[in-house]
Amino acid sequence: MPTRPAIAATALLSGAVLLSASLAACGRAGEGGSGGGAEENDRGRVWAQSLSWKDCPAPSPLQGGGDAPEPLPDGTRWQCATMRAPLDWGDPEGETMDIALIRARSGADATDRIGSLLFNFGGPGESGVATLPALAGDYEKLRARYDLVSFDPRGVGNSNGVTCLDTEAMEDMSEQDDTPDDGDDEVAALLKSRQQYAEACARESGRVLAHVGTEDAARDMDLMRHLLGDDKLHYFGISYGTELGGVYAHLFPRHVGRAVLDGVVDPTLDQLEEALAQAGGFQLAFEHFAAWCVRTGCSLGDSADAVQAAVRELEAELDDSPLSVGGERVLTGSLLLDAVIQTLYLETAWPALEAGLEQAADGNGETMLKLADALGDRRGGTYSDQQDAQTAITCDDRSDRYTVDDLLEMAPRFEEASPVFGDTMVWGALQCTGWPVRGKAEHPDVRAPGAPPILLVGNTGDPATPYEGAARMAEQLGKGVGVELTYEGEGHGAYDSGNSCVQRVVNTYLLDGELPAPGSVCEHESLLGK
Repeated sequence: MPTRPAIAATALLSGAVLLSASLAACGRAGEGGSGGGAEENDRGRVWAQSLSWKDCPAPSPLQGGGDAPEPLPDGTRWQCATMRAPLDWGDPEGETMDIALIRARSGADATDRIGSLLFNFGGPGESGVATLPALAGDYEKLRARYDLVSFDPRGVGNSNGVTCLDTEAMEDMSEQDDTPDDGDDEVAALLKSRQQYAEACARESGRVLAHVGTEDAARDMDLMRHLLGDDKLHYFGISYGTELGGVYAHLFPRHVGRAVLDGVVDPTLDQLEEALAQAGGFQLAFEHFAAWCVRTGCSLGDSADAVQAAVRELEAELDDSPLSVGGERVLTGSLLLDAVIQTLYLETAWPALEAGLEQAADGNGETMLKLADALGDRRGGTYSDQQDAQTAITCDDRSDRYTVDDLLEMAPRFEEASPVFGDTMVWGALQCTGWPVRGKAEHPDVRAPGAPPILLVGNTGDPATPYEGAARMAEQLGKGVGVELTYEGEGHGAYDSGNSCVQRVVNTYLLDGELPAPGSVCEHESLLGK
């Protein structure tokens, strides 16, 4: 299960229902500025390049498609550029690859402007070039002192995006039963499908597959910092972006500026342990949804247990007899759970989940299929490369490769952690089995002695990056580095939930450099009324 943020799918969920200031003494940011110091220009040719910023085109199909980003309300236009980075950072003078960037300039003068604020929205596999304009309203206050900048990480979107299957094959794979429970044949079919997928990725994207890991992306970010004209990297990482931020701090502790990690990944877990933690996280989030559903009078049941039983029964029925949803598409049990998972990333999507489940129980699977498409990043009949990139990055990073016996041994623990999602989560740990590239390690190294304080925001109700991960990230970063802020809320992440307390604390840190007191807590502000 990816740790992608719900924010990237907000527009899809709604549709289912219902970056000209100068840097003092440095030249213009991103136009030959040398904020990293003269020694960086001696590293190789990529450090001497200049970024050429132009008006942004419409997002490509790999980025999710759609229209070119509209100017911001004050008329500021979005600008895009392409950065050249070494394909292999071990051979910095060798072959290069393109990294796509986007920015909106701050209107601050040189006295007030801090620099660039670089965003990664998670996944792994989210296109920052497509996502930042969609969410710019959430970060407009930060543009008072920063250029807002994001990018497509290597292997994503327009940065040599990984591709594997065409649309028809992706749909076939999405409709496959990913929780084999009817004997060896279903297990064999799932293993065959995963092997065919890995072979397709190697065939279509073999050149880049060994060079899309998180350490590679972190080195790309340090190159961006230099080319943007900044001595320090100011950073806002969400979900998987917190892992990327932690790895950057490990590699370049003296280059860390003001950094926020929101929806924090637990860096101490291997893939199976992470999946188990997510099973429990999504179960807790589902139970909170079910209790809300009962309070609002939904027709799925008169208790949270009854709602859970109804969803499990519906999933089993669709597992045996998928529901036709126009044309040749069907809603399967696996897609039903994908839809439920997608809506649990975002509390304000709970009404969509309630409506979709009620409709599916009455034989109409259209809403649930649209919600499942949002998790798979299927838009307008085609898929972005989010799923392919997520798999490639994860399997480049993680060395663990599991067998069926490994999963069968762990299955009871997953069932105990989540009667609803346990099977899906445990079998999902097969994603790197048979992958053509060896992974780097069981878990990322985020030790960052010497780094300045980094603000970590943990959400007690987070399904995808459970709350305990923030404390473990703080411990791994090292004494005096990780500063924790707790949000007692729902959904994945905190800042983009709209919580005024979280936004005030984060903005105060990023704009004024003031960290919250240790143990600070922001209380939940429900947007649903009950």
